[in-house]
Amino acid sequence: MRTVLNVIWLVLSGFWLFLAYMLAGLLLCITIIGIPFGIAAFRIGVYALWPFGYTTIERHDAGAPSCVGNVLWLVLAGWWLALGHITTGIALCLTIIGIPLGIANFKLIPVSLFPLGRDIVRTNEPFAVR
Repeated sequence: MRTVLNVIWLVLSGFWLFLAYMLAGLLLCITIIGIPFGIAAFRIGVYALWPFGYTTIERHDAGAPSCVGNVLWLVLAGWWLALGHITTGIALCLTIIGIPLGIANFKLIPVSLFPLGRDIVRTNEPFAVR
């Protein structure tokens, strides 16, 4: 079932969200200071491309730099990526078939706002420590 949902997701919204994250990552990698943010954008972009079967967990070893980085991320790229998820989530929820995809979009909003200090893991190992 995950594969079917991922393929439908890829066609309807996943590819476009992936491109948005890749564009954000490229723009953020222009400066040396932005490289960690660009890497985070690339990581979340791959997650946004194929989200079913994966989840995010908080890293307990992430400290204050992660918090400061998340504030910078929110200002630089997070708010407009979250707007993309909200827009596509609402559009997908207009149809009965699109409701699970819309919910997946809403699930990606917190990650798009605050990506640092989180790991992406398979759903069958949600408490794995990396």
